[in-house]
Amino acid sequence: MWEAKVSDHAESEWIGRNTGKDALRDEIWSLLKQQGIAPTEPFGHIPSFAGADRAAERLAGLPIWRRAQVIKCNPDTAQVAVRLHALRDGKRLYMAVPRLAELRCFVELTADDLSMRGVDLGAAATAAGALAHGRPVALEEMAPIDLVVTGCVAVTRDGGRTGKGAGFADLELGMLRQFGLLRPGTPIVTTVHPLQIVAGPRLPMLPHDSALDWIVTPEEAIETRTPYPQPAGLDWDAVLPDQIAAIPVLRHLRESSDR
Repeated sequence: MWEAKVSDHAESEWIGRNTGKDALRDEIWSLLKQQGIAPTEPFGHIPSFAGADRAAERLAGLPIWRRAQVIKCNPDTAQVAVRLHALRDGKRLYMAVPRLAELRCFVELTADDLSMRGVDLGAAATAAGALAHGRPVALEEMAPIDLVVTGCVAVTRDGGRTGKGAGFADLELGMLRQFGLLRPGTPIVTTVHPLQIVAGPRLPMLPHDSALDWIVTPEEAIETRTPYPQPAGLDWDAVLPDQIAAIPVLRHLRESSDR
């Protein structure tokens, strides 16, 4: 297993591809910092926020959560409580390796396995703990996903979203769809602070962007009934050469599709 090193910083070399979204992210990060909502530095991150535990609790009470047996969640600090709920509720949890830096680009965690090895669930719910104690898996080794939790910097009530700007979330979901692991209709959700919700026109969605079905805050659960169609798989026209060069699994998939 690789050494468990985690960086929550944005991949700055991949920012600048959409100046409108860059400006919106800067606005949200500034707002969260000025209002004292972010307990840690928000800039360059999927921001942690006051009430993240309550948002996770609200999400865990939804029928879409109770029905889900397999959950894919982002590795950011803002969703530590979500990952802990998944483990405590007996879900099979998948978390992507930061920057998709390994060919086995996900780790798999279950409470049964962790408990057998004496690993504390709270420790395993952190990104570093998940990398240290989870089982590295390739896409071919994964079970179909019942629910996706993705980290966001800004969202809209009709399902629009943006992360840190590097595009990893959409790449991950595209690969999962490509392998039949993310089926049509599988809910995509996020947990955010209300200040991260913006007006729809401020956040245009592109064809390769995955829209949100639910937005959960500490105070409410919003079903977006999004009008945006979800991508069918990886949109190779939207995958940039530097992403293929930096991400082993993308190179593998590209080479396989060219054969």
